[in-house]
Amino acid sequence: MTPPPVHRSQAARDIVLCCRRLWQAGLLAGQDGNISVRFQPDRLLVTPSGLPKADLVAEDLVEVDLQGRHLAGSRKASTELDLHLRVYRAREECGAVVHAHPPTATAFAVAGEGIPGNVLPEVAVLMGDVPVVPYATSGTPALGNALEPFLEACDAVLLANHGAVTWGDTLASARIRMESLEHAARILLAARSLGQVIRLTPEQMHDLERLRGKLRHGQTDLGI
Repeated sequence: MTPPPVHRSQAARDIVLCCRRLWQAGLLAGQDGNISVRFQPDRLLVTPSGLPKADLVAEDLVEVDLQGRHLAGSRKASTELDLHLRVYRAREECGAVVHAHPPTATAFAVAGEGIPGNVLPEVAVLMGDVPVVPYATSGTPALGNALEPFLEACDAVLLANHGAVTWGDTLASARIRMESLEHAARILLAARSLGQVIRLTPEQMHDLERLRGKLRHGQTDLGI
């Protein structure tokens, strides 16, 4: 089921605020990253190409359809629009996509390591395992092709040598996943420095996986 419509002006304000929050949190820098929101079943607002995300205003955003056709806005859509379109096409319930370059999580991507979903309860519930999508050149269909096999099972991925992508039924949920992904990566790195990472047992994971299933079907919210 597609998410309920959002007023276009509200979606624009939300994207601008999200960009600033991600920049303030150090999850993107300069022209890095891109964000989109589905404000109608077949209409998206997406950040433009070539502008610092911290400086964006609502008028900079670009409106496109699910085929990527330009509908409104004086600027060009992000060169990674195709990545977003792949998510929306595969996940009908998706209302927003966030691509950022969170430093510690991206370090895991550079090392070719995913973030396990069986260490931190918050990760288990919010997104489960976060795998690494094989490297492909940014802004090309090859990157979308590499991402597609992960879309049905995942709510977040790392892009090899590149960054991370999260999605959700709302922009808030996609942003929270991005923030939680970076927080988890920092915790895992710190735990390794202390000597070991202790994983949750299958029994402990059972209830967490049930909660994740409810979250994905809209039966609970991110305030778990």
